[in-house]
Amino acid sequence: MSREDRSVLGWGAFGVAIAALGLAMFGLRDDSGASESAGTGGGGAATIETVDVALADFSISPSMIMIEAEGRLEVTNNSPSTVHNFVIPELGLRTPDLQPGESYTIDLSGVAPGTYDTLCDIPGHAGAGMAGSLMIGSSGGSSGSAGGGSDGGSGGGDMMMSWQDMDRVMEEVALAFPAATEGKGGQLLEYTMSDDGYKVFDVTAKIVDWEVEPGKFVEAWTYNGQVPAPEIRVDVGDKVRINLTNELPESTVIHYHGVRVPNEMDGVPPYTQPPVPPGGTWTYEFEAIEPAVGIYHSHHNAQVQVPNGLFGAFIIGDMPIPDYLQDRGITTIDKEVTMVLNDAGTIGLSLNGKSFPATEAYTLRKGQTMLVHYLNEGLMAHPMHLHQPMGWVIAKDGIPLDIPLPGDTINVAPGERYTVLYQAQDVGVWAWHCHILTHAEGSEGMFGMVTALIVTE
Repeated sequence: MSREDRSVLGWGAFGVAIAALGLAMFGLRDDSGASESAGTGGGGAATIETVDVALADFSISPSMIMIEAEGRLEVTNNSPSTVHNFVIPELGLRTPDLQPGESYTIDLSGVAPGTYDTLCDIPGHAGAGMAGSLMIGSSGGSSGSAGGGSDGGSGGGDMMMSWQDMDRVMEEVALAFPAATEGKGGQLLEYTMSDDGYKVFDVTAKIVDWEVEPGKFVEAWTYNGQVPAPEIRVDVGDKVRINLTNELPESTVIHYHGVRVPNEMDGVPPYTQPPVPPGGTWTYEFEAIEPAVGIYHSHHNAQVQVPNGLFGAFIIGDMPIPDYLQDRGITTIDKEVTMVLNDAGTIGLSLNGKSFPATEAYTLRKGQTMLVHYLNEGLMAHPMHLHQPMGWVIAKDGIPLDIPLPGDTINVAPGERYTVLYQAQDVGVWAWHCHILTHAEGSEGMFGMVTALIVTE
C-alpha cells in the first residue's frame, strides 16, 4: 500500500442504551401527535398512530422511528429518480419497490413491542446509509417520531441525548482510532515467473468473514481473502498471466478497468468469455503495454459482487512527478498510498475495506511527500478531503496531467481514479475523510469514510 511498507454504522452498547431510553420515553409523551382515530366517538376512543417515513438518496428519515403498538408506517419514496423500498427483516414486513413519489402503508397490528432493524434491501442501498431502527412501545398514546421530517434529519439519537452525552460518546469513538481488527486488505500480491516469461498471479474468489470495524463481521466476497483485493503491480512491458479460481456460490469473472488489454481478455460475458462457474477456473494473459492506475473487479452480477468486496488495485509502472512540482521543491515520493473507496454492499462506507475507527492511520515527517491513488469502487461520488496539506492532482484515471491542479477536496466518482501528491507542511493530526458528512460523522461520533494523516517533526 506504500513505498515504505506498501503501506453501517455499528451502534454497539451505545445503541442498546439509546433503544432502552427511547422505549422508556414512550410513557412520558402526550397524546397530541396521534394521527388518526379508530372511531368517531369521543373521549375514550382508541387511536391508531401513523408515522411518516421518508426514503431519499440515500437515507431513511427518521433513522430511528418510535411508534406505539398497533400503529402504522406511511412510507414514501421522496427520491427524484431512484427506486427504494423499506424492510423490517425480523418481522417479515416490507413495502414493494417504490417508484419516486409512491407511498405504501405498513400495518404494525399484532407486532410485539421492541426494537427492530430497518433498511432498504436493494443491493448497495443499506450500506450507503439506508438503515435504521424501529422502536415499538407498549403503552397507549402518541409517540410521534424521533428525528424530524422528510428532508433526512439527523435521527432520534440527537433528540434523546444531552449534548454532554453526545460529546462523551464522540470522544470515545475518536480516541479508539486506529482500532485493531482482523485482516488487512490491499497488500502486494506476489507472483511467480513462468518458463515462458510471464509474471503469474493466482487469484481465488471466495467468501470470508471480514471485520469491517471492531466487532462487526460481514460476509465479504473477496479475491484471496482480502478487501480490497491484493494489489497487483507490474512494469510496462511485462507479460502478465492471472489464474482465476472461483469458490463463490455463483459465476464470476475478472474485468481490468482502466488497463489496456486485448478484447478477449476484457472479462465481460458473454462478449469476451463465458462466466466462470462455481468450482471453475479461467486464465487471463496480456502484455502491460502502457502505464495504468487501474482496477480489477468482477463484471458479472456486479451490483452485488463488487460492493461486497471483489475489487482491487492494478497498477502498471510508476507515476512521474510533474516538472511544475519539481520546480517547487517536490522531487521525491516518500510514501505511496492506494485508497479504495466503497459505500455499499456488505462492506459499506469504508476506506480500504475498513470503517472508522478501524481505518489505517498514515504518517509523514514534515517536508515529506505522499502520493495517493484514490479509486472509487462504490455507487456514489466521494469528495475526499485532507485537512492539511493542500494536494496537487497529477493524474486522472492514470493519465498524467501536463499541469497539476491544486485541491483540498477531490471528488471521485464511481469508477474514477485520481492520483494526488501531498507534501506535509504542518505538524499535527489532520483529519482525512469523505466530505459528504453523512458518510463521516454524526451524533455518535466519526464513522465510515474517515482516517487521519499524522505529521511529525
